[in-house]
Amino acid sequence: MIELHNIWKKYSTIEVLRGLNFTAKEGDFISIRGKSGVGKSTLLRIIGLLETPNEGNVKLFGKSVHRLSDDQKSNLRLRSIGFIFQFFNLIPSLTVLENIELPLALAGTSKQERKMKALELLNYFDMANLSYRFPETLSGGERQRIAIIRAMTHDPKIILADEPTSSLDDENSTLLMELLNQINKERGVTIILTTTDLYEKLPTNKNYILKEGRLHKANR
Repeated sequence: MIELHNIWKKYSTIEVLRGLNFTAKEGDFISIRGKSGVGKSTLLRIIGLLETPNEGNVKLFGKSVHRLSDDQKSNLRLRSIGFIFQFFNLIPSLTVLENIELPLALAGTSKQERKMKALELLNYFDMANLSYRFPETLSGGERQRIAIIRAMTHDPKIILADEPTSSLDDENSTLLMELLNQINKERGVTIILTTTDLYEKLPTNKNYILKEGRLHKANR
């Protein structure tokens, strides 16, 4: 599903990724661990087609992406990749339901259809009681779980989660991981998440440490 071969990325004279190789199969749940600033977010952005490596080849779904136009990359992201960010990125002036509908609205889905899809997701993940509340009235854990549900609106094949638990307490971190595990097991979505915690026990089947620009297998 994802293949990165000999990926190099630098900003000015600073090399962040140095000949990195990585593969992910359908249904994988993968953690990429490492200290702040080692390039975890850069790696996710390259996988998500938000950045281009200086050298190397990126393949998604068996096809090389380096010849895709910006519009083609944007369409691939919209249809197949869900993003979860560290700080939720919910729009404060929209209700929970409207926030979840937003990606569908941007894709031109009819109002009735996108509302039905958003309510279906909220019900599926047992969070329909929050539908008409605004983000500022939610806890941090609730906001992050809503952000995850929003990432599911297009039934993505891949979810990229950039340090999704970094601003949460232990209880909410556990709830969030349970939700991601549910999405992975029940819907078969490939999930790649980053974390600065090198030893946290996660419901993942593959674990890596990003160090000195390359990935190394981790024990947990």
